[in-house]
Amino acid sequence: MTPSRVTTDPGSVGEGPTTPPGVAQAASEAERPTRAIRLGVRAGEADDLLNPVDMADPSLPDTGPDTESGSDSDPRAGPDASGAPGWRPSRDAALAPGLYLVATPIGNLRDVTLRALDVLASATRVYAEDQRQTLKLLNAFGIRARLGSYHEHNAEAAREEILAALASGASAALVSDAGTPLVSDPGFKLVRAAAAAGHRVIPVPGASAALAGLVASGLPTDRFLFAGFPPAKAAARAAWLTELAGIEATLVFFETGPRLAESLKDMAAVLGDRPGAVGRELTKLFEEFRRGRLSELAAGAGEAPKGEIVVVVGPPEAAAIDWSEIEAALRGALAHDSVRDAAAKVAAAYNVPRKDVYALALKLKAP
Repeated sequence: MTPSRVTTDPGSVGEGPTTPPGVAQAASEAERPTRAIRLGVRAGEADDLLNPVDMADPSLPDTGPDTESGSDSDPRAGPDASGAPGWRPSRDAALAPGLYLVATPIGNLRDVTLRALDVLASATRVYAEDQRQTLKLLNAFGIRARLGSYHEHNAEAAREEILAALASGASAALVSDAGTPLVSDPGFKLVRAAAAAGHRVIPVPGASAALAGLVASGLPTDRFLFAGFPPAKAAARAAWLTELAGIEATLVFFETGPRLAESLKDMAAVLGDRPGAVGRELTKLFEEFRRGRLSELAAGAGEAPKGEIVVVVGPPEAAAIDWSEIEAALRGALAHDSVRDAAAKVAAAYNVPRKDVYALALKLKAP
């Protein structure tokens, strides 16, 4: 199945075929903001993309002591070459004390919200999963912020620090490397503790790879389950998928390139060859979606596609009803039961609508 490629940001750099010069120039001119609506992004960086750490290693060790973005040693900080200042929070952006859960772009810097920029520029401290990733976003918009670290390796100590800060009336912003915090990232224990201590917890919604993959998959969106990363080992993955097999909902997973083909094969074997979709490099220049049956997606996965990957699997498909078998069972039941009772028993045994079985029973009993 031939994947469709969607160019989302002509100014970015990434893998894949070269965009025709004319198309790239026209798209770039259409997307590049004018000076009047530059929103603090400096010249030459308006079309930059974030390049988040691969989701295969979502938790990194501490990157060092707390830092401040926009330090004098950072040549990208502060006003740009044109003299335009960095991001200025709105007059109404003064933050009340509380824990702010701030969603950040999953690849395209333009997906950041104005409210997110206000919070990041105004918070007492911004706690990041990886300060290096967060600095890219802050520096792109000229935001100076005090940075702290919050990841699974220091969560217990950092949690106490944040709770103490909140108790003193501070505002703390929590961000992940990309996307919405706590979604396949650490933080729920912090939120639970902050709420239990009576502090406000304020979501600042925005980009989410899981939701972006879901809504573009072409699969049902009325009921879905985000399951995160499947286990790395085949036996554990098969057992884990078995637990999900009966859920009447669309399933959303994250997966890494090296494990994608094997995971899709296991999904087809355990869940059945359902319709699915694989989204890669979402919101980036070489964004790609492949749609088809899980067996087809597994066969076309290649050795190890690069980039962050979202896998979406449709809900269980209704099995074809064998009415000849139901009719035979119904004839046997009618030999000793009333039409009503026979229809009820057979409908329950075959998990089919009772009214349909009752209508068939009436036909069979007709002279």
